[in-house]
Amino acid sequence: MRTLSSTLLAAQKDPSAVPFVKVTLSDEIADVLRLRWERLYDGSETDAYHAVTMPLDGSLLRLRVDPAGPTLYYQRTTSPDDQSGFSSWTNIGAAADAGVALTANGHNVLRAYVASNGSDIKVEDSSDGGATFGSAVTAASLANVVWLAVALKSNGDALLFYANATTVYGARRAAGSWGTPAAWPHSANSIDGVAVALVGDFHVAIAGADTNDNPRLWTVIYGDGVSRAADTWSGLIEVAEADDGSDVSFSAPFLSYVDTARLFFIEAYAGTVSYSRPHQTWFPNGQTFEANGWREPVPVDLASSYGTAIVGDASYAWLSTPDGVWRAPLDEADLDVSDDVMELSLETRRTSGGVKITLRNDDGRYNDLPGGLFSVIRRGAQLEVKPGLLTAEGEEVSSPGLKYWLDRWEHTSSGGEATLILHASDAWSLIERWRARRQHTWEAGDKSVAQILSFVVGRAGVELLNIGISTTATNHKPDFTIHPGESGLRAVQRLLEMLPDTIRMSDSVAFLSETESDDQSGYDYGTEHRISHARYASEGLAANRVQIFGDDAFAQEFDWAEIVDQFDHVRQVFDLNLTTQAKVEKRADIALRHETLAVALGEVVTPVNCGQELYDVVSITDGLAGLSDVDYRVIGVELRYLRRSRARRSPLYEQRLLLGNV
Repeated sequence: MRTLSSTLLAAQKDPSAVPFVKVTLSDEIADVLRLRWERLYDGSETDAYHAVTMPLDGSLLRLRVDPAGPTLYYQRTTSPDDQSGFSSWTNIGAAADAGVALTANGHNVLRAYVASNGSDIKVEDSSDGGATFGSAVTAASLANVVWLAVALKSNGDALLFYANATTVYGARRAAGSWGTPAAWPHSANSIDGVAVALVGDFHVAIAGADTNDNPRLWTVIYGDGVSRAADTWSGLIEVAEADDGSDVSFSAPFLSYVDTARLFFIEAYAGTVSYSRPHQTWFPNGQTFEANGWREPVPVDLASSYGTAIVGDASYAWLSTPDGVWRAPLDEADLDVSDDVMELSLETRRTSGGVKITLRNDDGRYNDLPGGLFSVIRRGAQLEVKPGLLTAEGEEVSSPGLKYWLDRWEHTSSGGEATLILHASDAWSLIERWRARRQHTWEAGDKSVAQILSFVVGRAGVELLNIGISTTATNHKPDFTIHPGESGLRAVQRLLEMLPDTIRMSDSVAFLSETESDDQSGYDYGTEHRISHARYASEGLAANRVQIFGDDAFAQEFDWAEIVDQFDHVRQVFDLNLTTQAKVEKRADIALRHETLAVALGEVVTPVNCGQELYDVVSITDGLAGLSDVDYRVIGVELRYLRRSRARRSPLYEQRLLLGNV
């Protein structure tokens, strides 16, 4: 149950309460802004190694190698918004045709490059936002250096990552002196790019191929004493993967925390119809780096072999290649259409949810979609609905709201009236639309069911939060495979079959929690909060006997009362992950619990409870039906709002709750 203010709680029990529904749209996907890039510079520089950063003064700093020399070039644009200066470069001198790096912290800037001998890594510092730099210092030396990445701390300490063809190294600067470099503890057959961002610890992205020559894009944490001990590496976590022989490769990652963590990299295909295309991925703001909640990578509409460097300030995200500069606004305002809402209906089910909203369009204000003043209304836009009421405090709504993503819209005209109808689906639709691009496999003992669920919903851009989850969700680590082409929804359903837990969508987050038969009611209907219509049903279980066949283990559970009435209806489960008697017995309990929760026991129609959520336990008192303080679990929610019209003098504002077993 969403938390409501005392005034809103009181108002929703008052028969004379005035309804209010807040509806806003934003250009977001699961609360992460869709970056809509505008190209500011289109030059002719050669695609090659490059980097970008922004110091505190707002200037845009770029560094690149021209392979014709090879020669190092640097650029500082003090007012990047006016789009001038992007074609003017300063010749720094001879350098190797290898990676370069730029980073800023406050007004301090550090740039790194490989000397013309191909082995010495030079570092130069600036304390005035990159306007001037001190003398070059050799931070490390390694034959055939290819890739560089660097991060700068506020106290001037820094960490340099660099790589040759197979190994990543790290060198730390402390108190002005560079320490002895150390190789990472992992193995790879090739390294094709390194990126780093300092967020507490050092968050690192690495492209290459594993020891079996399978192309990989990994993330890893290098500790700085926050979540990991200083100078220790975490394990490698796969973000993107391909198979040896697929002609696919990954390279040139760039990582930056703009509005959230954003990772760009190159995916290349060397087959008959070859390409080398930037891709982007991100994870929700509430997610941690080690949780690996990256969305399925999305291609970017430009060609490059050396990647697209990204950085951000308070107003824009900036994207850079040697021959291009793009920007995307970060301060897009929400569009509030609450005053135009004529009708709204929404429904929430176990694994689906949607909303239909009718807006007035009598003056043609919405005729120019998706352009004009309402350009945010476009397919995929995020739509938030907050049920509320007019209270003594004004227009009050529930929080967080219900989030949906726009599927389509319709313009209608009839009887001299025009409307715009919006159709949108909840986060389950994002999960359902994700299709596995390749086979994903977890071996037994590798990841828990909760961790696999987090990966699957994360691929759709949705964050999974664990709120009171079962021990099974944490401890059961099955052998599990997602097949190519399988939807995220089907994968989630197969995983939930192993658990006594449910997933509830709230805001833009998926909440995993265990529903238990002794959960207490959180709200009463039929006393102060009236019931206008009700239907109560008596329905048996679809299966009243379950049999579980594991790996040389067997268990079954019975609902004897049901069997006496209807004889046995058997459901059988075969799962070789269940290797002990305790596991098959636990699975039998879970399977029979699922049968119990699937039973529909009727419905009640009431004035809207602005805090009502799926799977809440509620108490029903209905003297006409002989019910007094009887608990049910809410297994479906529908809400309808109809503003006054010529056919209706007063607003309609009601909800229908589908009831099931606790």
